[in-house]
Amino acid sequence: MLKANRVEPGSSQKNRSLKERNPCVLCTCNRQCYITLITGCYTCEWQVKQEKMSRPGPCCCSWRERLFYPFVIISFFLSVILLFVWIETSNEYFGFDWVVFLGTGYWFFWSIVLLSLFGILAAYSSLLVVLAFLLVWEGYELYLHWCHKIVILIVIMICSFFLWILCKFWRDRWLTAGLSLQVFAPYIHLSSITVMVILSWPVAFYLIHLEEEARVRRYKMAHNDRERTKRCNIITKLRALQVAIGLPFFFILLCLYVVPLGIHSPCIQEEGKLGPKPDFFGHRGAPMLGPENTMMAFEKAVEQGAYGLESDVHLSYDLVPFLMHDSDLRRTTNIREVMPNASFTHSSLFTWSFLSTLNAGKWFVQSRFKPFYKMKRLSKADREKAENQTIPRLTDLLELAQKEQKFVIFDLNGPTRKHPLRNTYVRHVVSVILASKIEQHLIFWLSSFDRQYVRNAAPGFQQVGRLFSIERLTKENISIINVDYKRLFYSGLRDYKAANITINLYIVNEPWLYSLAWCSRIHSVTTDNIQILRQINHPYFFMTPGYYMFMWLFMDSVSAVLIVTIFYFHWWRERKKEMFDNASIYTDPKSISLQKREQGSQGSSNVSTKAPFRVMESPWTLAALYPTLTKNTKKHPGTRHFLVVPKKKASEPEQAKKTIKPLMPQKDAVRQLASTEKSFEPTWDATRKATFQTALPSPKMNKPTISSLEILESETEPENTSSSEPSQESSLMFSTTSSIFSSGLLSKKN
Repeated sequence: MLKANRVEPGSSQKNRSLKERNPCVLCTCNRQCYITLITGCYTCEWQVKQEKMSRPGPCCCSWRERLFYPFVIISFFLSVILLFVWIETSNEYFGFDWVVFLGTGYWFFWSIVLLSLFGILAAYSSLLVVLAFLLVWEGYELYLHWCHKIVILIVIMICSFFLWILCKFWRDRWLTAGLSLQVFAPYIHLSSITVMVILSWPVAFYLIHLEEEARVRRYKMAHNDRERTKRCNIITKLRALQVAIGLPFFFILLCLYVVPLGIHSPCIQEEGKLGPKPDFFGHRGAPMLGPENTMMAFEKAVEQGAYGLESDVHLSYDLVPFLMHDSDLRRTTNIREVMPNASFTHSSLFTWSFLSTLNAGKWFVQSRFKPFYKMKRLSKADREKAENQTIPRLTDLLELAQKEQKFVIFDLNGPTRKHPLRNTYVRHVVSVILASKIEQHLIFWLSSFDRQYVRNAAPGFQQVGRLFSIERLTKENISIINVDYKRLFYSGLRDYKAANITINLYIVNEPWLYSLAWCSRIHSVTTDNIQILRQINHPYFFMTPGYYMFMWLFMDSVSAVLIVTIFYFHWWRERKKEMFDNASIYTDPKSISLQKREQGSQGSSNVSTKAPFRVMESPWTLAALYPTLTKNTKKHPGTRHFLVVPKKKASEPEQAKKTIKPLMPQKDAVRQLASTEKSFEPTWDATRKATFQTALPSPKMNKPTISSLEILESETEPENTSSSEPSQESSLMFSTTSSIFSSGLLSKKN
């Protein structure tokens, strides 16, 4: 038995709408593969099931998924915040690795490990959010696999733990993030507007779609009083969902439009008000070019044009000031090879005769102990020179500074309790400096211990203070302060600059941070990255107020026009789709009256004239009924047309009588007749009617069943329409054919 293919009314329109909705996806891969991919990644089920499609209504998932989905959003925000803070605090990576080394005794780039971890957590959470959005966009239910749920909870715990660590022990890292916002705020503002324009596409789609669904449900509610209460509840949910989606979107958009009124960035100023370029103090020399606190590092800093040299001073047990940062010798010397049991001994308890024999450069050339992740490879000559470095004395640094006329600033570390100079170490160091014959104005004296003695013994020293109050600095006659760069967050140290106090910031390694110090009119910075910062000739992210005002108004205007256009486009497309759907289900009044007359003439016949939503597979086709006539068929003009037979000559009935085969309908093959959109006026020919009635045998069955005619839907109109005469003849043949089956069944029933 022949079966016709399944025909879905409006299937071509659905395909066109899918192509319009996701053109990129359909151009790159098959749609089914795309659905399988996003569903498999989100639910771990790699077979798409039809029952997983979301039900009509405001909700797209079960109540269990709705309870857990906020955890996905929380993990996304926590991981993104943690990743942002860690990226912006890259200036502190060396300090973090050093703190971990003090606790574990093993040097490694732990900061890079955490950066990779936070990046993976943020990427994983972001991927789940994007997959959930795509599934909702495609109309599928959200069902997160239990493995993903466990991982999401782990992500929340990890992010919460590290955020607690930052808030408890490294609160100043939040100040670094705040400083980065001062620099990047204008660019983040302009980028955020672009992101909002992109997000307006799905937001507009859902808002217009929910509005149309609410309107349809309201229309149905007016014609059905029984479900009035239920539909009112659904409409209320739809409105609430519209508010939940639209209100935050437009609120954030409005805030972005007016946020420049509250932005204060030091990098937004007139070109003429920009201060001079800050000078450099080499932090422990140039620690990226040579081993820290060695003569090689200080010489490299001088070659890079350093304004001054910064170091750390300890006193040996036999009263020799030497340069060392750590309290022990594990990290920067070979003490573990020479005297393993004394690795944790304080460096001030060793004599200079022993300290001078230690190697202070081999650790620098070993990749496992490389202090900075962004260090460049040393040349062969520098590598050999670094391997032969030893611990220098303070007098060696003073000789280099006197020779090159460089300023010297250092932290003076007090010795342990067992040291013979426990209480008089400051006076001894001052005497050593004065004995070196260095010019006193080249010394920036930083230690506050026994400062009055230093003033009296060396009045030429430049006294440097910490972040004291302006009153105290004025009282102690201190005109230079050495402060942490994070203190710029508090009004940019504006009061100290107004009091003509020279400001030196430590430790500034990132170019964006150096640009911020430049725009804030800072006088000098202490840095490890002198070879990179010295190449900056103009501050990064600098812009004039006029230029930023132009970009602000331009971006706001263009984004507003684009967002309105996107909303109007979705509204127009939804209206067009609604008009097309109404036209597809429209039935001509003349055709309805014809069907009613035929139904009345049939009496108890069970033929229905209502068009089904989907024409199922027919147990027989027109070819089975008229195998010799279907070759000469032509399409009736219209968006939906029938295969009609053109009028034959006078000898046509005799030919048709020989070729028509008996119709044997099945018992279960009950189909509804599809209504036509074109009216056909019934004109009967007695001779032709009698011929067809005698040609069809009477089927033997208890209950008459009639299968539907196949409806063919064409996307385009035929180019050449038939004349009015063939159209009338075609109408006659269709009416005759549709009446043959009814007459045959009636005669059998009678």
